[in-house]
Order: sequence, then C-alpha cells, then structure tokens
Amino acid sequence: MKKSKYTFLILLFSIAFSGFIQAQQLDASIDKMYPELDALYKELHQNPELSLQEKETSARIAEELRDLGYEVTEGIGGYGVVGIMKNGPGPVLLIRADMDALPMEEKTGLPYASTKKGVTNDGKETFIAHSCGHDIHMTVFIGTARLMQEFKDSWRGTLLMVGQPSEENGMGAWNMFNDGLYEKFPHPDFAIALHDDPFLPAGKVGYKAGPLMAGVDMMNVTVFGEGAHGAAPHTGIDPIVLSAQMIQAYQTIVSRRIAPTDPAVVTVGSIRGGSVHNIIPDEVTMQLTLRSYSPEVREEMISSIKRISDQFAKAAGLSDSKMPEYWIREPHTPALVNDEALTERMVEVFRANLGEENVKEVKAQMIGEDFSRFGLQARNIPISMFYLGATDPDFLEKAQAEGLEIPGLHSPQFAPLPEPTIKTGVKAMGVFAMEILRNMEIMKK
Repeated sequence: MKKSKYTFLILLFSIAFSGFIQAQQLDASIDKMYPELDALYKELHQNPELSLQEKETSARIAEELRDLGYEVTEGIGGYGVVGIMKNGPGPVLLIRADMDALPMEEKTGLPYASTKKGVTNDGKETFIAHSCGHDIHMTVFIGTARLMQEFKDSWRGTLLMVGQPSEENGMGAWNMFNDGLYEKFPHPDFAIALHDDPFLPAGKVGYKAGPLMAGVDMMNVTVFGEGAHGAAPHTGIDPIVLSAQMIQAYQTIVSRRIAPTDPAVVTVGSIRGGSVHNIIPDEVTMQLTLRSYSPEVREEMISSIKRISDQFAKAAGLSDSKMPEYWIREPHTPALVNDEALTERMVEVFRANLGEENVKEVKAQMIGEDFSRFGLQARNIPISMFYLGATDPDFLEKAQAEGLEIPGLHSPQFAPLPEPTIKTGVKAMGVFAMEILRNMEIMKK
C-alpha cells in the first residue's frame, strides 16, 4: 500500500514537473517569436480591408501558414483561408480568426495608426480601421499556428486553421459553409476562437459557459404616407410622425411582450425620410437591430414590430396598398452558445497555465458573432470562444477609479496594448489546443 502510494506521488510529481518545464518552454518560444508577431500586428493594423474585400489580408495570412508548413487553400467562401496540419491519428480541431475591418476613421494617435481609405460595397468612400481588434485575432492566430508547429510532439490529430472573412457584416461564416467548408476539409470535432475585450486588462482572459453573444437581425421598416406641403399637414398623412409613434411603441416590446428573464434588444439606429424643411415626404425608412438568445424571442420581436407598424398605419387612414414594408437581412446571425463541458475544461487549462488570478468569468453580452455557425452545421460540434484582455491595466485602473470613459469595440479610440495581449492570446490558445489534441477521450466526457 505504501509502495503504491509512493509510486503514485512520484508519477504525480513527474506530470506536474513536466508540465512546468513545458510551460517554461512555451513562454520562451513565445518571447522568441514576439518581435515578428509585433511586426505582423502593426502591418495588419495599418492595412485593414473591409468585409468581402480582404484580398491582401487573406493572402498575407495564407503566406504565413504556408511558410510554417501548413497545407493551405485560399478562396473559400470569398477570401476565406484554410491551413491544415496533419499530425497522426487523433481528433480534428478547428481554430478560427476573423480578418475584416470597419468603415471608420481611427483616432488613437498611435504611430502605426491606420490612415487607409477605401470604398464600401455600396460605393461610398470611407476610412478603414481595425477598431474591433481583428488584427489582434489574426496575429494570435499566426502565433498559435507557429506554437503548434514547434510543439508537434505534444499533440496528435489534425489542426484546421481557418481565416474567416466578413465577420462584421455577418456574411463570412455563412459564405464559407455555403462553399462546403466542412465537406472540402476534415470535419472538426471541436472549434475554438477568441475575441479581444477592451474591458479586461491585457494579460487576462475571460470565459463564460453557455450563452455568450446574442443572435442578431438587421431589419428595415419602410413607412408610407401621403406627401403634402409642410404648411398644410392636414392634406396629407405624415410618415415621419407615424415613424415616431411606431418607435415609441417598439419600446414596449421588450418591456411588455418579452419575459423579464429573456434578454432582448430592439434598437432603431437610423431614420431616413424627406429632403427639405417644408415638404411632408411620401415615405420614411427605419433601420433596426434586434438581439435575442432564443428563436421564440426573435420571432416575438419581429411579429410585434410588424403588428405595431401595421396598426399605426391603419389608424392613420392608410389603405392596404400603403401598409409598411419589411426587410430582414439574410443570413441571420445565430446566438453564440459556448459548450459547457468544453468551456469548463478550457478554464482548468487556463488556470493551470496562466494563473487563477488571470482567468475571470464574464457576463453574456448582446453583441453578435458569426463564429456560432461553426457549431451549428448538419453535425453539431462543441465550440467555445474566450475573451482576451486587450487594454493597458494601468489605464483601466485609472479609468475605473476616476470614472473615465474606456474606449470599447468599434470606438475610434480603441487601442489594444499589443505585447501582453498577443503573448497571452498565443499561450492561452496554444495550451488549450494542445489539451484538446492530446486528451480526446477526456474532452468527450
């Protein structure tokens, strides 16, 4: 009995010691590669490309993967990139990073700030910036690809590195799957990803099992009326007033039609109608975004918007031919729900390798992410996305103490702190990927 116990303790010590040595090796490897990752990050940051236009970005990511020995395929669902590394029998793991940027001007004042301009897909000139941090995502992605190549002896199976275009407009994952992503390449057993978080200090990671990000709908409501002179409103039917009444009524959908325990958002982000001061127009178009976590809540919001709008139009005296018209963007972005078992395992790995103080549980948000689609195909697979702290810890501490504004995602002032953010991301993604690819049976449980 004593011998058995002694043997067990020696084995446990050996495992812990070998894990410690490996952690040191990982840190040393990441430190060594960081100068190149820093250069890549700044290159990507200064050369952003809009959704559906990621030609140069995807070519750059493909080049990096190819140089590391991955078997690379380009042009999947537009500018999608897939790199494969086969390393013996074992599970198939997919790691995804998004590549597109936003049509906005960066105002960080950084020496490597983007000054690039381009043309949107509807023909408007615009500044372009990585104000959602996809340049961080891609840099961590390439760092992880390097780490996995360097430590091939620590895992077995097949690794799919997927560079996804067009996340910002919700089209990228949809296009890749319509192009046969899971048919053309080995079907993954798991898929993982990350998203940078401006409200977490650089050097820390955040997690949440279960619902993490909401489903997203973009909806247009066109309200018709009868035009008239602005000085004689009684001779027409004013669609601007009708729109105002509808907007007020929309605010009761979440508060009175949806259960208080079900998260939901109805926001009117744009109202367009009329051209001059003294003419009542014939129509107004409103642009809405709807956020929800369940199909039932989504359907309730959409049907309530239609019912409210139709009733106000009828009350105003409009004929059936002038009832409001509705448009909902396809594809709808489904809610992102992290697999609980996979996420719990991820947390164990992060705590062991990053330190418990650097791993924080976060709350669900109403922003959207089409990474959800990777787990919702014909054969559902476990997926998990974690948050990567991106902001200078000293600035965060000062901002929270003094009530200063913290630039969030899509802010022109959003400026990740590169080194601790990228190093932490590479280590976190790398150790979790290796855990999955050497402990398939544990992961299945």
